[in-house]
Amino acid sequence: MRFHPSPYTVSKALACLAAIHSSHAFLSSPSSPVAIKSCRTSPIKYTPRPHQPTPPCRVIHTRQQATSAPLHDTSLAPGISAIDNALPTLSSLFSQLRSLPYFSLYSCDMLGSCEYMPQELFECYTESCEIYPVDDDEVPPDMKSDDYTEHEFELDGWARWDMPSDDYYSTLQFPEDYTGYDGSEVWNFIHSRIGFHDGATGEDEYDADNWKADFNKAVSGLHAMVSAQVVRGIKEKIAESGGEGLDPNSYQWTDPVVEFERRLGPHGETPEAVENLYFTMMLLLSGVKAARERLLADCDSGKIGEGNEALKSILSHPLMDDPSIDAAVRRLKEHALKDTNSLWEARMRTRDLMRIMNCIQCNKCRFHGKISTLGLSTALQLAVGHRGTGGDVEKVHRVELAALVTSLGKFSSGIELCLEMQ
Repeated sequence: MRFHPSPYTVSKALACLAAIHSSHAFLSSPSSPVAIKSCRTSPIKYTPRPHQPTPPCRVIHTRQQATSAPLHDTSLAPGISAIDNALPTLSSLFSQLRSLPYFSLYSCDMLGSCEYMPQELFECYTESCEIYPVDDDEVPPDMKSDDYTEHEFELDGWARWDMPSDDYYSTLQFPEDYTGYDGSEVWNFIHSRIGFHDGATGEDEYDADNWKADFNKAVSGLHAMVSAQVVRGIKEKIAESGGEGLDPNSYQWTDPVVEFERRLGPHGETPEAVENLYFTMMLLLSGVKAARERLLADCDSGKIGEGNEALKSILSHPLMDDPSIDAAVRRLKEHALKDTNSLWEARMRTRDLMRIMNCIQCNKCRFHGKISTLGLSTALQLAVGHRGTGGDVEKVHRVELAALVTSLGKFSSGIELCLEMQ
């Protein structure tokens, strides 16, 4: 029986040979256990994987514009460059989408209880934590009707959105913001308990040759996007104060440079954070491309409403047809097809990822967290489905499509912030 190596394995081997040939000096990033403070219960302690000196066949020092960290998966390099080149023409289009109710209004359960850890009532230090439903007449009746009609879900599906109600919240009225809320306890649980750490993934959390590492990488990318939004929020609040800075009694983090280096820098808590941010962005791009005909049909039928030119411009953008952006979804599919019998674990963990958003005690953070998590789960659903071959876009709900496109805009903004901070 002859062994046929997969393209992903071949690319890793080539990276190995190139690294040996170039004889680079490899740098390690020291890391120490991170203790998560909790005012509610005893702290959970999560020790990130130790950062040992990287073996010569592990990394090629490929330059990324958004970070000085070396690129671990070099197959992503062309897609990263394509995204960087496209952002100047895409960013304004995503901003315009916020004016469309289809992409800005979501019916979320803001009162759901946390099922993963005991909590005491937390009072947000600033009023910016709170959000309020929009008036009933601001919600298009057809959209509300569609959400009610599509309330059913697969028990073993990738996501389980909140049951629709009369309460819709607006991302236009309550955009992403730096509220001062510390969500580290929730993120610690996500990475230590919802992420995978068995087998090869325990040694190589983000780039082992299996779908569990791909899942970890995608979730880390989600965290990196949120971190970028926090840093952007700190910068904006300092600008609003006329440069006087933030009150440390109200805001735990007050320096955007320090926070960027800690959260997203090459020597910070997650040296691969920016690479993982691009990886998840590529998954979302591939998801939107897979749903393109469905979205265009909703434009033509009037479901998306008037003023949908920005969406059509996004869907026809050259980036959508650039084959380099499919590197992430190709890697995920290849790994999924090798292990189809255990993909139920990925679906279960993704549902857990959605439900743990109810443990966030800042309502604005919970609202945007749920949208972003639903966007990621929709991308995974379209990429993998149940057997690794991809999902049926016709079975995707309206709110899932909306979250997918909205999340893509969030990631676009996050990468822009990383580029600005260089």
